[in-house]
Amino acid sequence: MEMFENNLSSVSITDNLGTSIIGRKVIYYPRLASTMAVARQEAQRGAAEGTAIITGEQTAGKGRMQRTWLSPEGNIALSIILYPGVSSLPYLIMLASLAAVLGIEAVTGLKPQIKWPNDILINEKKVCGILTEGLVREDRVIYAILGIGINVSLRAVDFPEISATATSLNDESGKSVSCVDVVRHLLIEIERLYLNLADGGPIYEAWRDRLVTLGKRVYLESGSNRLEGIAESVDRSGALVLRLDDGSSTTIIAGDVTLRDK
Repeated sequence: MEMFENNLSSVSITDNLGTSIIGRKVIYYPRLASTMAVARQEAQRGAAEGTAIITGEQTAGKGRMQRTWLSPEGNIALSIILYPGVSSLPYLIMLASLAAVLGIEAVTGLKPQIKWPNDILINEKKVCGILTEGLVREDRVIYAILGIGINVSLRAVDFPEISATATSLNDESGKSVSCVDVVRHLLIEIERLYLNLADGGPIYEAWRDRLVTLGKRVYLESGSNRLEGIAESVDRSGALVLRLDDGSSTTIIAGDVTLRDK
C-alpha cells in the first residue's frame, strides 16, 4: 500500500498558523465527495469568513465546465468561504491563482506558471485547478467560495485520460512533498492577498505577470465559439484580449485555452 506525506488534520493545519481570517477554522474530512458542496452548505449556515473545508481524498470533485477533477488520497482539495464586496469578485480568481503559485514555490522551489484564466502549470502540465463560485443578491455578495485542487502525490501515468496533460508536485520535485506544508503556505498567501483585496491593482498586475499565455498563439473555446490568435493582454476584470489573424481583436470573459507551438 502506498504511503503519502499528508498527515492532514484540522490541528496540523491550524497549529500556530498565524492568520487572522483565512483558516482560523478548518473542517477536515479524510474522505469527501466535494469540498465545494460542503462549503456551500456551511456558507448558507453563516460560517465564519475564512472557514476552510479540506479533504485528503475527494471522490466527486468538479473543475471548470463541470469536468471531473481527480483528487485521490494523498492530494489536496479545499474550499474557502469568503464574504467580499461585489467590486472584489473579479480579483478572487487572480488571488487564488497567485496564492497557489506562491505557496507551491515556497514549499517545493518549483516555478509554476498560470495559464489563463486559472490553471497552474509546471513544465507545461497542469498541477493545480481553481474554481470560484458565489451567490450575489441585489449587488450584495451573500458568499463566495474558492475551490483549489493541487496534485501532490498523483501519479499521472496511472490515469491515461490525463497522463499527457497533468503532473504532480512529487513528480516534478522528485521528492515526497508534505500536503500539510502546502496547505499552510496556501492559506497564509490567500490571507495576505485577501487583506489587500480592496486595492486589486497589485493582485491583477502580479497575476498578469505570471501568465504563460500572453504573447502566445492560442486556440480558444468559449461557449460555441472557436477562435485562434495571439493572446495579447488581459484587462483588469481578468478578460483575455485575443488578436485574430485578420488583425481584429476580441475580448473573452471565459473559455478554455490551448497553447500552440507556433
